[in-house]
Amino acid sequence: MPETRPHAVFRPDFLDGRVALVTGGGTGICRGITEALLRHGCRAVITSRKADVLARAAAEMTEATGRTCLGVPADVRKPDEVEAAFDRTLEAFGRVDIVINGAAGNFLAPAATLSYNAFRTVMEIDALGTFNVSKAAFTKYLGAHGGNIVNISATLHYKGTPLQTHPGSAKAAVDAMTRHLAVEWGAAGIRVNAIAPGPIDETEGMKRLAPGDVKQKVERQIPLGRFGRIDEIADATLFLVSDAATYITGTVLVVDGGAWMTMSSLVPWE
Repeated sequence: MPETRPHAVFRPDFLDGRVALVTGGGTGICRGITEALLRHGCRAVITSRKADVLARAAAEMTEATGRTCLGVPADVRKPDEVEAAFDRTLEAFGRVDIVINGAAGNFLAPAATLSYNAFRTVMEIDALGTFNVSKAAFTKYLGAHGGNIVNISATLHYKGTPLQTHPGSAKAAVDAMTRHLAVEWGAAGIRVNAIAPGPIDETEGMKRLAPGDVKQKVERQIPLGRFGRIDEIADATLFLVSDAATYITGTVLVVDGGAWMTMSSLVPWE
């Protein structure tokens, strides 16, 4: 399968003039989302804890797209750092229209041996971090101007996934938060949605979980018969922030080729 679509789905300038802040935007799926936003007219700020990764990714995406991308180090668990990232965004661009909550933590671990600290850390990055960023976005700009928040969730908690109690619990909280914030902030003109990716090719997680021949075994359980692509998650994000989705809020959009409905709840690579 091709790594990207052979043609553009959206008009290339449909986000012209808008500004996005993307947590976790320096790597993986969220880097793909950021680049798609840039290619469709946005300027962007990406955040994570690793300043060197951010600087390199921001420079590469700016060069590739011709649109300004800034890297601003911030730990989503720390409200003061999150607020500072929004201040920097507003200082640079004067607005923020789109917020992507993509910062996440994950690793395989049985619940029985998972440390208290490890569980808390994943909950803090995924769930608390999503709240911190959303609250700062509301306070700093969106509450007065409206806009879009898209949370990156998962399907781990739909049936229960072994070795994934910690991220599954965190993403379940993100799904609930998506709906609560959509209800509370709709009157302010803020739409809050989420995307739940399934197995996505060329991501660090899938490289570790389904190496070599294991990938084919996993793909046989997916109705569409293949892993997804990062650009397919990016296109779903573009849809949710576009004027084609102006009456959609509080929705968790599953983008997984039907995988969660048919894949075994047991770890498929064992």
